[in-house]
Amino acid sequence: MTPRPKRILFLFSDTGGGHRAATEAMIEAINLEFPGKFDCKMVDFFREYYPAPWRFAPEIYPTTTKIGVWGLAYRSSDGRGRARALTGLQYPMLRRGLHRLVAENPADVIISVHALVNAMLPRAMRKNPSPFVIVVTDMVSTHAFWYDRRADLILVPTEPARERGVKFGVPAGNLRVVGMPVADRFNDPIDAAAWKREQGWREDLPTALLVGGGDGMGPLKRVAKAINYAKLPLQLAVICGRNEELQADLRAVRWQIPAHIYGFTHEMPAFMEAADILISKAGPGTISEGFIKGLPIILYSRFVGQEDGNVSYVVDNGAGVWAPRPREVVDTLREWTENPQELRRVAQISRSLAHPQASRNIARIIAEQCGVEA
Repeated sequence: MTPRPKRILFLFSDTGGGHRAATEAMIEAINLEFPGKFDCKMVDFFREYYPAPWRFAPEIYPTTTKIGVWGLAYRSSDGRGRARALTGLQYPMLRRGLHRLVAENPADVIISVHALVNAMLPRAMRKNPSPFVIVVTDMVSTHAFWYDRRADLILVPTEPARERGVKFGVPAGNLRVVGMPVADRFNDPIDAAAWKREQGWREDLPTALLVGGGDGMGPLKRVAKAINYAKLPLQLAVICGRNEELQADLRAVRWQIPAHIYGFTHEMPAFMEAADILISKAGPGTISEGFIKGLPIILYSRFVGQEDGNVSYVVDNGAGVWAPRPREVVDTLREWTENPQELRRVAQISRSLAHPQASRNIARIIAEQCGVEA
């Protein structure tokens, strides 16, 4: 008799695109490493199980980041005692939804990919305990909410994130540095020259890839226009994400350099493979993807709080620069295009920071928690 597939419950929320992308990358890796052995389920716990106003967090999140409320809340709550106090205050209001979540989603292992469920879930699981693993999807500035001593294992993307876990009271043996889970296709070989020809890109110019996340957030338009006016010896590819207004605005620009404007795409591995420089907001997923492709990185924007450490991690390791003003982006591009040797040096550092097998390693660790062998 064939044993039933082990059930894995992934808890995430669409407060930003990173939690979903990381979860999908892990599920992809599980299915590649252990075909047919697992049944994976994703649950947005805010939307599906929390009461108002929490259930509207995915819709509210973009506004709170734009007006600075999120950064203030992040910093003011980031402490072991403060996080515990806030959890204690909220749990009575969320308890019913959490108990329903556990009852309706029996699992052989529960994986949290979001900080705001970690301290509450173990309380809700007291009568129905399951192995509980936390996969931290912030790179360096990891909030105290990520770390709960009751988790069986906490997987973190960087050594600084591991050190913060120890600081917040997690036993060192319960923390493992594995990297950030990203889609497996970032490891697939791609013919960059063929991609450039297909896209109509010039092959005699370096390519700067300008991205702003899936929603085209941040001052992307000002950065693009500053690069255009500088008339640098390069071509520009801009990914506007789902921001159709931004895409229309940039298509209307009178470009003085070769420029290619795109909306949302699933072809980011090809774009990065064909690019020479990555210009991005400081999202951990995009940075991790850039490392895998060995791209020098210019960071022009960050979310205050969880992305502060991403900037210092890139800059302190020498994999890129922090350029919050458009003219600083232009200055860096000018320096790198005039000094290809420096550009190659930064690219090598970037590649050295990559964890290309993170998703597959996480899949194996999850399988271990369920007693499943390859």
